[in-house]
Amino acid sequence: MRCRRNWAKATGRAAPRDLAIIAGVVPRLCLSGPALFVALACAGQNLSEQIGALLASAPANRAFWGVQVLDLDRGQVLAQFNAQHFFVPASNTKLFTTALALMRLGPDYRFQTRVLADRLPDGEGRLRGDLRLVGGGDPTLSNRAYPYRKGPKTGDPLQGIEELADQVVRTGLRRIEGDVVGDDTAYLWEPYPEGWTLDDALWEYGAPVSALTVNDNVIEIRLQAGTEAPVALTMSPPLDYYLVDSRLRVEPGDGRIWIERLPGSRQLRLWGSLAPRQQRQLLIAIDDPALYAARALAEALRRRGVAICGQVAARHRYSNEAGTVLREQTGVELARRSSPPLVEVLRVIDKVSQNLHAELVLREVARLRRNQGSRQAGLEELGAWLDEIGVRRGEYRFLDGSGLSRLNLVTPASVVQLLAYMYRSPYREAWLSLLPIGGEDGTLSGRFAGAAPARRIRAKTGTLSLSNALSGYVESSRGMLAFAILSNNYLGPAADVRSTIDKMALLMTE
Repeated sequence: MRCRRNWAKATGRAAPRDLAIIAGVVPRLCLSGPALFVALACAGQNLSEQIGALLASAPANRAFWGVQVLDLDRGQVLAQFNAQHFFVPASNTKLFTTALALMRLGPDYRFQTRVLADRLPDGEGRLRGDLRLVGGGDPTLSNRAYPYRKGPKTGDPLQGIEELADQVVRTGLRRIEGDVVGDDTAYLWEPYPEGWTLDDALWEYGAPVSALTVNDNVIEIRLQAGTEAPVALTMSPPLDYYLVDSRLRVEPGDGRIWIERLPGSRQLRLWGSLAPRQQRQLLIAIDDPALYAARALAEALRRRGVAICGQVAARHRYSNEAGTVLREQTGVELARRSSPPLVEVLRVIDKVSQNLHAELVLREVARLRRNQGSRQAGLEELGAWLDEIGVRRGEYRFLDGSGLSRLNLVTPASVVQLLAYMYRSPYREAWLSLLPIGGEDGTLSGRFAGAAPARRIRAKTGTLSLSNALSGYVESSRGMLAFAILSNNYLGPAADVRSTIDKMALLMTE
């Protein structure tokens, strides 16, 4: 009777008379979504058997799977498959990075961005020397909403720079007899971690890592076709940075666009076609964020009547300077902007799976804990913290903080061990609030086919070519569960793997 009621509640239809028979043969049927998870739960199998039946069915049986499910109240492993084997975790890496940042920095930590000079403007508003925009790793210099909320970003993507410019002119500045310098030396200039590909560097998801980050280090290119060429092209923010060579045509059909930027070049080449009146948006990474930020500040100051005699420049700290002691930037402070609290930054990272922000918080932990804002120092601090909480070094390998590196490896057991520790930590509620809610927000907003139990799932997604993951927590009838599901090496549509992952997670809610 209970199974029949659950079927009706989950599917909105009366339960069939042969529900028990359906449950018994479910691996051979084409059930999906709520119907499948209820049928499996009614089959008289335990959770491990139910998951095993899913993994044995097509098309899941063509992938390599790693699963572990832990009852947090009893400390009992309810199911595991290949839990000690290595998998590419994709963005499940962010679970480790955001947990480290929360524990090492605390939820109320704030990043600082400052505008410095060697001296104040004189009585006539002249500044003798350079004006320095000094980055402190703040990921929030954009129009992204904090606290996190669903929906597209709105407003001026350079609003953080505009706020700093307003502060600067209030000091009486009218003329800069020097350069405007974007300074990102708080972190080593190593923009692309090991294991990222050349193609990543072109797109928003592979934006370079810089301590001076503006608008997620991204330019949006908007394309609008008319009835004939040329295709109208606009950029947001509307700041001259890339030279665009567009060879786009307007012709009937679905339209296909190619774009490239040669390494070291600031020329974008576009070719292909759009259908008449078709629109497209491209999110292109900025190759030198510190230089771009300096240019944005210079333009904002010019619009406020400030004359600039010098150039716009970037100042980086290279890998050969890694051994030098990192000292606080000194000078007269003309402007400062503080970020929202760290917990709000981490919530965006895990909810929307923001790669650049994850890399920034890894380096900020390194800067404060090891006096070296570098990827390597951040990974060393991560390793030290994982030692403290009992995750063995042989259970993982990380080469970045976001999971974009194809060289990262973890075991499902190590992911669950991390989740169990954070669930028992003093920051449990803050930690749980970071994760997407099934069927409701973040990267899980469109998942689980509308099944009501999905809202009891809080978990982090992970997606790369041939890699899919979902790890987090389920509020089940047994109590709270921690789980890790990782899948590698499936050559079919990624939707097949995601569907199997979602079915497994829904099974855990029973």
